[in-house]
Amino acid sequence: MKPDPRTATWNVGYWMLAIFALIWIQSAWQAARTVEPVPYSEFEKALAEGRVAEIIVGETTITGKLKAPDAGGKTVIVANRVDPALAERLSKYNVPYTRVVESTFLRDLLSWVAPAAIFFGLWFFFIRRMVDKQGGALGGFMSIGKSRAKVYVEKNTGVDFTDVAGVDEAKAELQEMVSFLKDPQAYGRLGARMPRGVLLVGPPGTGKTLLAKAVAGEAGVPFFSISGSEFVEMFVGVGAARVRDLFEQARAKAPAIIFIDEIDALGRARGAMGPVGGHDEREQTLQQLLVELDGFDSSTGLVLLAATNRPEILDPALLRAGRFDRQVLVDRPDRAGRVQILQVHVKKIRLAAGTDLEQVAQLTTGFSGADLANLCNEAALAATRRSAQEVTLADFTVAVERIVAGLERRNRVLNPREREVVAFHEMGHALVGLALPGSDAVHKVSIIPRGIGALGYTIQRPTEDRFLMTREELEHKIMVLLGGRAAEKLVFGHLSTGAADDLAKVTDIARDMVTRYGMDEAIGYVSWEPQRHAMLDVPGLESGGCPRSPQTQAHIDNSVRGIVMDCFERTTALLARNRAVLDRAARELLAHETLDEAALRALTADLRKPSVEEAVASPTNPHGDAPNPATA
Repeated sequence: MKPDPRTATWNVGYWMLAIFALIWIQSAWQAARTVEPVPYSEFEKALAEGRVAEIIVGETTITGKLKAPDAGGKTVIVANRVDPALAERLSKYNVPYTRVVESTFLRDLLSWVAPAAIFFGLWFFFIRRMVDKQGGALGGFMSIGKSRAKVYVEKNTGVDFTDVAGVDEAKAELQEMVSFLKDPQAYGRLGARMPRGVLLVGPPGTGKTLLAKAVAGEAGVPFFSISGSEFVEMFVGVGAARVRDLFEQARAKAPAIIFIDEIDALGRARGAMGPVGGHDEREQTLQQLLVELDGFDSSTGLVLLAATNRPEILDPALLRAGRFDRQVLVDRPDRAGRVQILQVHVKKIRLAAGTDLEQVAQLTTGFSGADLANLCNEAALAATRRSAQEVTLADFTVAVERIVAGLERRNRVLNPREREVVAFHEMGHALVGLALPGSDAVHKVSIIPRGIGALGYTIQRPTEDRFLMTREELEHKIMVLLGGRAAEKLVFGHLSTGAADDLAKVTDIARDMVTRYGMDEAIGYVSWEPQRHAMLDVPGLESGGCPRSPQTQAHIDNSVRGIVMDCFERTTALLARNRAVLDRAARELLAHETLDEAALRALTADLRKPSVEEAVASPTNPHGDAPNPATA
């Protein structure tokens, strides 16, 4: 059992009290052994009367032994020495006189002790303040090797599984841990053991930390929560010491849960920087964590939970069986999951009766749990700004636009020519999206500037969650993105910079079709592009890929250009056939600035949609064969 740290705390006050008590006892003992001195005149009187038998002369005192005890029973008298010449002169006046010897012991002692006590007192005060606040470069100096984990005892997390929605599979996996923590003996009656570690993997904002707190709240056991970055300090060896201290505290309170958030800050693969660099302190901390994972017995009721959104950079030794035995995916929710999450968050706001959360879920494809929580808050703020009593579906629509497209910037005034170009550009996107089969429904078109650079926007609403896309669907997506550029060229005969973001997205899709999805028969079913990690899908997190020759690279470039230009020609032809609809809809958009789905459908009732052959045929697929599906 670890001793109570309060009993081992060094208290300066106790030490100071002990020192002063020792000084007082010594002074009392010295006083008890010392004979009280008498006036020197009285000593001379006793000497003149012949009552002194023997005299002992010291440096500052004269001691006389009496021949017989005096009236008080004393046999020895002591007087402070007085200069003989001075004594001879004073004796003439028949006045008692004596010499006082001043003691400077206490004064000398305080002259040394007081400054030191003040210095150490101030030092202790300021260091204690830094320890409490954990601030500055010396924050936590007195407890530098102690774990900084926050301990939530039993249900103090305030979260249980009823607060977690949209991740039913992950909840089912973690329910086993709750059953084990509540009754380890019954759960292991057949010889099974609980996984020593469970790694929660998923994109940011999907509820990994919330799930971990829910496990602790359901199990009713102490919950140790710490971030991976809190182990690494400026002093060498501190991280490893904190890992040891964390596991010692958890063992003392077992059954318990240890939760390490953002473990990638601690568990990055060793040697990932190659021979040119490294981080010895981080590696020592990781090695200590590996040792602790091997050392604790899961039958004692100690479980390690960790969360990360970058599992690809973790050390393989950390993920092997016997350490993190189980990896639980906490992914972005599907439509049913989004409805469940919205039902949890709308409890905190005043929702209008009859508001269909299914429609809100359709608007929020790809949103994480944190995004949906922010959406509900933004919708409530939108209703508050218009002085409404309840939050309606329109407020959720405003919130989605604010999150996806950015804040409206009505103070950015465009000149009439620019407004006209933006109106035809956005309507080009909308008409192509409405005309092509299988495209996402167009929800709203606006020419009100938003965000940093958007002069207008077109919002498409997916009708369902999609996990596979065919070549035809990817080409239709490219055509929708090129609709703005095609409308500008068709109507005004020139090109503008407004399509820069569209062209970047188009190029990425076309290049992925050729290099990642194998959709070019001539180049073959080969992956020529490094594989992006599916969790974050950002540049830099890439691996694999096939080396390619200059000839292959030239063929890839030509294929990408061919796909884009073919889609652009088909888009231009589609808009040319519907030029009257384009002009009419663009004029309406200029007049009203924003058109919703109902207004768009009324304006495009006579829209001529392409035939099946026109929608499928392309130079790389001249016969219109059905394309092979590929993972989107």
